[in-house]
Amino acid sequence: MAKAIGLITANYSTKFPSALTDSRPAASIPFLGRYRAVDFALSNMVNCGIRTLGMIMPYNYRSLIDHVGSGREWQLTRKSGGLFILPGSAFGTSRTGGRFLLRDLIHNKIFLERDAADYVIVSAANWIYNMDYNELIAAHAESGADITVVTQAARDKDVDVCALEVVDGRVKGIKHGTVFGDTAFLDCFVVGREKLIEILDWYAANDYLDLFEALAGEYDRVNVQAYDFEGYAAPIFNKDTYYKANMDMLDPKITHELFSVRPIATKAHDNQPAKIVSGAKITNSRVSGSCRIYGTVINSILGRGVVVEKGAVVKDAIIMQGCTIKSGAHVEYAIVDRNNVIAEGTEFCGTEANILIKDKA
Repeated sequence: MAKAIGLITANYSTKFPSALTDSRPAASIPFLGRYRAVDFALSNMVNCGIRTLGMIMPYNYRSLIDHVGSGREWQLTRKSGGLFILPGSAFGTSRTGGRFLLRDLIHNKIFLERDAADYVIVSAANWIYNMDYNELIAAHAESGADITVVTQAARDKDVDVCALEVVDGRVKGIKHGTVFGDTAFLDCFVVGREKLIEILDWYAANDYLDLFEALAGEYDRVNVQAYDFEGYAAPIFNKDTYYKANMDMLDPKITHELFSVRPIATKAHDNQPAKIVSGAKITNSRVSGSCRIYGTVINSILGRGVVVEKGAVVKDAIIMQGCTIKSGAHVEYAIVDRNNVIAEGTEFCGTEANILIKDKA
């Protein structure tokens, strides 16, 4: 493919923050027991041959740095290129929830200027999908567009996802929030490197805006084309979409699509295998390494080192790393963050319409 570099923005918040993002950025939220949300953006870029990648960091970057490290798991520890940790804005993100704040891009323009790549793929960090970006770049080059954005028909109402107005394949407008059937923006686009630098110079005086907010009156001058992605894609901006995306992983067809064609890399952990003792019951669940299961687990996802004691029931729940569900406890329709202990006989039960969250211990 033509040479491309990657840029991942992790410096943004959601309209409805929850306990899941009080102590970590959305990009480092655990997913499916062993992954983090950012793994998908990183892997999509590396899988298409990108070896120079910048990541714009949020103010609460500790867990993200701890996970990504030097980029070794994504083949980004290199003498030429590699992973570049870039500073994010000290003033937060666009008030309307944009993911590509001009201020962040302008402050890191040197990352773009020091490379000779033809294209830049820019992505947010908390959409779950596995995509061949080579096809995206090829479609962009063939169309002659200035920018090509990745889109998909919206399956649900979501105030955090942007909707695009598309006419004959060309973007004419953008709004915040989608309803079923809208053209949803998957927060990923490809643009010529020199073109992106030019656009950043245009809007240097409006650096408080999101890139696509700034372009709102310019879609006749700037040719922005839509590229429809037909595979599985899920946003995880709030507790409900996070819960739904994890529960989708209990469908073998979806996990086969996400993980079988191109690998999704993540930070390596040296875990012992899970231990499931005689008398335990596990139904339609994902159990990570080092778990010890003595009780009942149904339709749930368990992170590393979770202990479910005898007589405990975990159903339709997400239990993160290091938690213990004591004997007689019942956890249902809930998300239990790291290192919690659910005491004996406790009922921590939400409903399908109201998922409970237990804060990180």
